[in-house]
Amino acid sequence: MSKVGLLAILTGLLFAAWYGNLAVSIVLGLVLAAAGITRGWSRLSLRKVTCQRSLSEQRAFPGEYLELQFRLANRKLLPLPWIQVESSMPRDFATRVAPSFDLPEDYGIMCKSLSLLWYSAVSWREQLYCHKRGYYKLGVLTVISGDIFGFYPRSLSAQAEDYVIVYPALFPVSDLGIPPLYPMGETKIERRLFEDPTRVAGVREYRSSDSLRHIHWKATARRQDLQIKVFEPTTSQNLALFLAVDSFKDGEIFKEKDYELGLSTAASIAHDFIRCSTPVGLFVNTRLADTGRPVHLMPGGGTAQLVTILESLAKATSSASSSFSDFLAGQRKGLPWGTTLVFILSDISERTLANLRALRANGLKILVLQIGKTQKEASVLPDGILHYTVSAPGRLKSRRRN
Repeated sequence: MSKVGLLAILTGLLFAAWYGNLAVSIVLGLVLAAAGITRGWSRLSLRKVTCQRSLSEQRAFPGEYLELQFRLANRKLLPLPWIQVESSMPRDFATRVAPSFDLPEDYGIMCKSLSLLWYSAVSWREQLYCHKRGYYKLGVLTVISGDIFGFYPRSLSAQAEDYVIVYPALFPVSDLGIPPLYPMGETKIERRLFEDPTRVAGVREYRSSDSLRHIHWKATARRQDLQIKVFEPTTSQNLALFLAVDSFKDGEIFKEKDYELGLSTAASIAHDFIRCSTPVGLFVNTRLADTGRPVHLMPGGGTAQLVTILESLAKATSSASSSFSDFLAGQRKGLPWGTTLVFILSDISERTLANLRALRANGLKILVLQIGKTQKEASVLPDGILHYTVSAPGRLKSRRRN
């Protein structure tokens, strides 16, 4: 029923009519009429046909199910004896997909075939299982239909901007058995960074350099001499999580299982500390799946900060934006004074070790969490650095205080 075939049938019809062969002329005429009707039907088949795809949720944790809902509508008088809806999506994400040579290797096709009468609509749902952390973009949505015989199929595609973010798995940080070296909230410090006007520690005599706003009027009236409030020196605890992507690479082999455990460890620590009102920041030398940029989040608190951290960890890839040593040198300069640094890594390179020694020499509090089986022993770390080896979610394989 191609153009060449129809041209041949038309030529045969003209010859049959010329030589007066009535039977052949009728048959060829019916074939041409059927071809015209089916082509017209095919041209009109996808007019006023709409297909919508929606997700019950765009964010989930591993092990959860999502619902993918489709709605197909035919808003015209012409019925559709057959129509097929194809939705491309990651093969590891959907529960029922078929391979396709036209798509990348990690994508497949979810198909649905049905029929629609005039001015009718149909809806159905597919279940998706979130078994792995990641950032998943749902691919092209394609609707295919045509004439009743399927001689002239037509398709209509739409690049829908649908995506699913699967957060890293969380486990209780208390299961790690880490002592409360880094207290929550506001704590006293020996070095006076600033004075908290809400915490009065006592009074003293007035000096010319003192602000009049800090005069303690009751004490002044009682002693008949100007008295100034003495405030408690305080500072707010901040936590900065540093995850080294390139430390999980052993030659040409990337330790994906350990990397996922490292991401879950970072997410769990952030969740636990932000829940206790401690500002947390995140720094990862990765290339995010959507922007290709590394993660640079200054310490902050609240639900919005936690969601941003979890989304960044979900989008983290195994591709490093730069070496961790260079990344660390550029990021630590803007951190508030007194920030506690938590390093989550696998193998410790010589440059990273030198950076840790320099940070410790500057008086910073450092916690090192080594993930999985590591090559470099913790004994190479300088004194004063708390070190743990996390062998499984929520469990320490060994621990050591240097």
